[in-house]
Amino acid sequence: MNKEKRHFSEEEKQLSQELLFKSLKLLSLFILLVVIAVVSFMLYDAFGHSMLKSINKNKLTQEQIEARMIAVDQDDDRVENGIHIATGLVYTDDFDLIRGMCTSCHSAKLITQNRATKEGWTEMIRWMQETQGLWDLGSNEKIIVDYLAEHYAPDDIGRRANLEIEEIEWYKLE
Repeated sequence: MNKEKRHFSEEEKQLSQELLFKSLKLLSLFILLVVIAVVSFMLYDAFGHSMLKSINKNKLTQEQIEARMIAVDQDDDRVENGIHIATGLVYTDDFDLIRGMCTSCHSAKLITQNRATKEGWTEMIRWMQETQGLWDLGSNEKIIVDYLAEHYAPDDIGRRANLEIEEIEWYKLE
């Protein structure tokens, strides 16, 4: 019997290599999934039962839930050091008006994180009226702008003082 050697073309060799590569890639993904499944099962087996028991043990009764809700509601109107705790806004006689007008559309944080003069706050109000649908504030606008300009005005700190270069003890890094 005569054994003939078959010669493969370059194209056949390349296809064979690609098929082998894809098969190995698929096999490695399958092995990875099996390992993840085994580890997940082991972790659940080791910790899952105790976690479920602690979750069920720590369930609150309806009375406890209601008591916590009442406590949260009472905190909503708490004021400390002149700051309304729930909103972070400065508490004044006009606070209810400010909270009602401003926080009906956005968070109080948009107020507390900004600083502006009366003109700046008025410009922001105009922008909200022109682009965000804010209604005409009428006589309340002056009260709101005065409050904002008084309590959320720019900090007048200016630049830092110049350095006295002659007085600095310089050293060389070695």
